[in-house]
Amino acid sequence: MKGSPFTRACQQLAILRDTVRADLHTHTTFSDGTCSPAELVEHAIKAELKILAITDHDTIGGIELGRTTAGTRIEIVSGVEITSSFRGEEVHLLGMFVRLDYSQLNAGLEELKQARRVRAHEIGRRLTAMGASIEQEIEALPMNASLGRRHIAKILVARGYARNLHGAFVRWLSEPQVKEVPKRRLPIGEAIDLVRAAGGIASLAHPSANFDEKSLLELRRLGLQAIECAYPWPTRAREKELRALAQAVGLEVTGGSDTHEPGPSRAVGARTISLNEVDRIRALAG
Repeated sequence: MKGSPFTRACQQLAILRDTVRADLHTHTTFSDGTCSPAELVEHAIKAELKILAITDHDTIGGIELGRTTAGTRIEIVSGVEITSSFRGEEVHLLGMFVRLDYSQLNAGLEELKQARRVRAHEIGRRLTAMGASIEQEIEALPMNASLGRRHIAKILVARGYARNLHGAFVRWLSEPQVKEVPKRRLPIGEAIDLVRAAGGIASLAHPSANFDEKSLLELRRLGLQAIECAYPWPTRAREKELRALAQAVGLEVTGGSDTHEPGPSRAVGARTISLNEVDRIRALAG
């Protein structure tokens, strides 16, 4: 009955559930984050999150370690950020609630991870020719890490070739001979199929302004189920715009901090979604 104590109690419960926060986009030392899975979990607990997705680039290697640390204190969602391509451009696909034992997903991610290592070595050779000798340091990077340009930028800073990460990217990693080193990317349809076959849900990570209603409908036909709306955008207007697009094309909402290291704008929990929103995407997982 409208206005009854039971109805008011249900409404209050819904409000309380909406205050339960989930960060569904984070990175650890298994890709290009600075926190180990254990450290990331502790940061998430300190931020009073209830749900945390570990979504390293092209690897699910850190999830079990995160779950071991978490115990029952916080739910750890098994996730991954897959390097993909759509219409000839690089895009990233977030897979969440994936099965860790699905062999085809593991094989696909291992191929991408090994291609990242090959690319890092080629970038190292080219940087050496440009005057920044860091090949030994790249060779020494952990074998379980899914390597990216951020790893190389950190080495450039440590060796004194750049003052900070921004300087490393501007001075060295933005040079044409470095940027032209090819990067292995899965066609996004293949990436979506892998995620869904592994029982997960497929969400487009941090969509650029190029994604309009037409392109999102095309991706939905390929099996996309959600788009990342809550994100450290320069303004909250972008989140509002994406939420409207998601509703228009029938996609669910995901979101997170995309944290790589502790910091004010991208700390763990800097951007979150509610438990009700998590429940909606969880229901899509197979």
